[in-house]
Amino acid sequence: MRRADRLFQITQYLRGRRLTTARQLAEWLAVSERTVYRDIRDLSLSGVPVDGEAGVGYRIKPGYDLPPLMFNADEIDALVIGMRMVQAWGGPQLSASAASALAKVVLALPKDKRDFVEATPLFAPSMQMDAVQGERLEAIRQSISSRHKLLLHYSDAQQRATQRVVWPLALAFFGGTWILAAWCEARDDFRSFRLDRVQQMSEQGYYPDRNGRRLADFVRAMQRGAKQAPPAQ
Repeated sequence: MRRADRLFQITQYLRGRRLTTARQLAEWLAVSERTVYRDIRDLSLSGVPVDGEAGVGYRIKPGYDLPPLMFNADEIDALVIGMRMVQAWGGPQLSASAASALAKVVLALPKDKRDFVEATPLFAPSMQMDAVQGERLEAIRQSISSRHKLLLHYSDAQQRATQRVVWPLALAFFGGTWILAAWCEARDDFRSFRLDRVQQMSEQGYYPDRNGRRLADFVRAMQRGAKQAPPAQ
């Protein structure tokens, strides 16, 4: 990556986040932290209003903006396949939102680049998600946002039926199956659950934003373990 491109990427990352550390930028850009510190210094000297300090994180002061950007062919490919995947594998609301977003992207492109969207040879065949599972996916999304506990009537891999009260943290899609990452009250630990094994589901009360039971803690638990999510039960 050219240095000018890297500086532009750093500016974009800092504009889109509340606070970003040098370590995060180094990982995303595949460079050393020393290089990031030097780039941050040069951005500041060039007039970009970067706030922050080493070891804490950086951000760009509100109100700073750049001229409108234009996508290249690879970026258009990435956008189109991502939205097609959501249309194929998301629930009804996500699917409709992806279709709407793709239409907006097409309208934002100049006429000579709109053909790139239709010509993208990347497709995501529909997994034919049934209506019940699609609605369940959307309900879980809302519960994650509102921090509602969920009572799951669940069948595990051995077809054993259990009831679990869980704190929903995130949804992930693995090989044709949606997985719910959650804190399980019955196990007093993180667990993951396949949506296609949920028989019934209902919201309970709110769960607190508690240290040790957040999504970031779930991710750290994965990293300490076998570098993968706890197996879906």
